[in-house]
Amino acid sequence: MDESRHPFLEGLSKHRGVPPTVAVIFGASGDLTARKLLPAIYNLGVDNLLPNEFHLIGFGRKPITDESFRDNMESAILEHSRRRIKGEIWQRVRANMTYNSSEYQDIDGYKALARKIDLLENKLGRKVQRIFYISTPPSVFEQIIESLGESGLAQANSNSPLASKVIIEKPFGRDLESANNLNNLINKVFQESQVFRIDHYLGKETVQDLLVQRFANAIFEPIWNREYIDCVQITVAEKLGVGNRGGYYDGSGALRDMVQNHTMQLVALTAMEPPLSLDPESIRDEKVKVIRSIQPLNLIGDNSDVVRAQYKEGLIDGEKARAYIDEDGIPKDSNTETYAALRLMINNWRWKGVPFYIRSGKRMALRTSEIVIRFKKPPGILFSGEKHFNVSDNTMVIHIQPNEGITLVMNSKVPGLETRMQPVKMHFSYATTFGSNTPEAYERLILDAMIGDSTLFIRGDETEASWKLLSPLLSFWEERGKEELKSYSAGSWGPSISDSLLAQKMHEWRN
Repeated sequence: MDESRHPFLEGLSKHRGVPPTVAVIFGASGDLTARKLLPAIYNLGVDNLLPNEFHLIGFGRKPITDESFRDNMESAILEHSRRRIKGEIWQRVRANMTYNSSEYQDIDGYKALARKIDLLENKLGRKVQRIFYISTPPSVFEQIIESLGESGLAQANSNSPLASKVIIEKPFGRDLESANNLNNLINKVFQESQVFRIDHYLGKETVQDLLVQRFANAIFEPIWNREYIDCVQITVAEKLGVGNRGGYYDGSGALRDMVQNHTMQLVALTAMEPPLSLDPESIRDEKVKVIRSIQPLNLIGDNSDVVRAQYKEGLIDGEKARAYIDEDGIPKDSNTETYAALRLMINNWRWKGVPFYIRSGKRMALRTSEIVIRFKKPPGILFSGEKHFNVSDNTMVIHIQPNEGITLVMNSKVPGLETRMQPVKMHFSYATTFGSNTPEAYERLILDAMIGDSTLFIRGDETEASWKLLSPLLSFWEERGKEELKSYSAGSWGPSISDSLLAQKMHEWRN
């Protein structure tokens, strides 16, 4: 495929025009930096997409020398990069890496960082673009943002091509009130055009390709509505448990950890109206509109739109997996959900009456993320009433991970003298068609932030719209405690009651 013709890679040449840049990673000694951020930056260097003058400064509490930081990052790239290290390229990146040790609340650490950047600019004889990547626990988000403003590092001048940018990892608040507070603080220090709220799901090839499939193929867009689609299912499932994240996860749960961000982004991209153009704000406007169109959730009674559950002991790949409350760092009386399923109804012209079912959970049967578009069956006139006419739903499955691709399920005649039918699959795999060495999500997102393209990032009002829908549910669950908290065996597809969420409308999960 000619990448330069891909709608999401239009104007690739401008990527190579990134101005001299200093990227500061807060939380640089953390796991995300080692597993994702440094490998992504290195691979951008391999692809000649970093500016000639690219400097990386790590910022963290842990006291580390510059040389130790470089060695640690080299080890991280060796372990996690999709490509082997090429000496010349890595040495060029490594030579421009330094580390600043400071407490996040210590303004002197930020002033020292500012002096270091000023010295670099004096050495280069020109100003540089400043990118601040906040990859820390959310408890210090506000302190870092305030300090960037107080120290003068923020440079809130969005009219300049060298205006500072801030990249913020999820979570964007814990509820509507905290999201509002965080956005208000951000907007005091930065202008919205300088802010890049990152959700790595939006950097995945299949997620980006979803808009291409919808709006660049005449066979799909005319039937992408309530007249032809019976329901939509979105699953984000993990086989792993909480691991060593027990303390964080128990204060978060499935709804905050996965549904409010990743899953709602998939809903928005699947359901949004065609944007006016590929301009970032046009796309983000349509995403906000569709999230605001979701009607409030019914939380009580037999027609409830929500299910929550917690995994108990079970089997994963034939091996015993312990219950959530037996995991390290988890209180025995925890009422945190490790599984959440919701039925969403979008109250607009395109989707009126079409349920969107979403679910996410840990310790499930498979690690998979997918969007399932289930079309309505044809009128039962020709092929009905006889068992050998096995008419299945036409289905489009968009596989996001682990194996990116698209599957179409159709009905076909079985060869033979009788007219018998069975469902068949047409499958497209990214790895088979384009090769398996496709860019990681963080590569695309870091590059877009450097050039100021906010298409694949979340706008402030989008986070607030999502929290407005889900905050009442969080409050309801907190009030109920363990009441209505179901259980499911590790290694299963979740609690059986989630099947009834679909059965009310004669649907069933695609497992």
